[in-house]
Amino acid sequence: MFSYRHAFHAGNHADVLKHSILVQVLQYLRQKDKPFWYLDTHAGAGLYDLRGAWANKTGEYTSGIERLWQATKPPPLLGAYLEEVRRLNPDGKLAYYPGSPWIAFDLLGERDRLRLFEWHTSEVQVLIDNVRRRGREQERRAMIYATDGFQGLKALLPPPTRRGLVLIDPSYEDKKDYRQVMQTVKEGLERFATGTYLIWYPLIQRREAQQLPEKLARLPVKSWLNATLTVGTPELTGIGLHGSGVFVINPPYTLRGELATALPWLARELGVGAPGKYTLDSAG
Repeated sequence: MFSYRHAFHAGNHADVLKHSILVQVLQYLRQKDKPFWYLDTHAGAGLYDLRGAWANKTGEYTSGIERLWQATKPPPLLGAYLEEVRRLNPDGKLAYYPGSPWIAFDLLGERDRLRLFEWHTSEVQVLIDNVRRRGREQERRAMIYATDGFQGLKALLPPPTRRGLVLIDPSYEDKKDYRQVMQTVKEGLERFATGTYLIWYPLIQRREAQQLPEKLARLPVKSWLNATLTVGTPELTGIGLHGSGVFVINPPYTLRGELATALPWLARELGVGAPGKYTLDSAG
């Protein structure tokens, strides 16, 4: 796990899907005049320089955020997401990309709180430094834990506000991540059944990846939503990320409608060689 750096993948098609949904859920939670917590099990560095060596080692952002950067009439869900990225790049040139914590900082209110886990020893220090640069007023609203988010999350649930969003998006480089995601979600629901849980997962040629959303759909929850975006065809080697999915437990009632408009547009814009594909399922 310690070989993984999200900077290699920042702004790719998977980030576009995950972060556009994250923006919509956070904006929905902000509509009520009641504070809530944002909890992130794999926070990463928080902010990424797309001009840096890590991002350009793979250049994945060129087939993700860069392809949407000049969009003039995106669907509302994508428009709100692009507004968050453009906030970081006021000169109109795409240079920086916000990770999940950065998006949360920008969208949370003064009474809301962030709890960020990052186990990667180098990544967590970058996260601490980036948060510090936001200023003392914002820094005091967050706590950063240099530990395993799978294990640390349950001690923070339920949040004192009894309102919250939990983002779970490990790298899945280790097959055990799939099992740990299920265990973490189950334990989380036992402590905080009314919370919103956003689980990102890869679409790859691996049995565990295909089974994860099926297992999540069988959990005894009030409602769920599952969105996938496929931008290309799987490689014969089985290696490579050709798409991803986001499973949301207790989603905002507005999310399905937003995604029904956004996913066809995303599939068309981000498909490699041909329009991509998408699915949208829900219950409750």
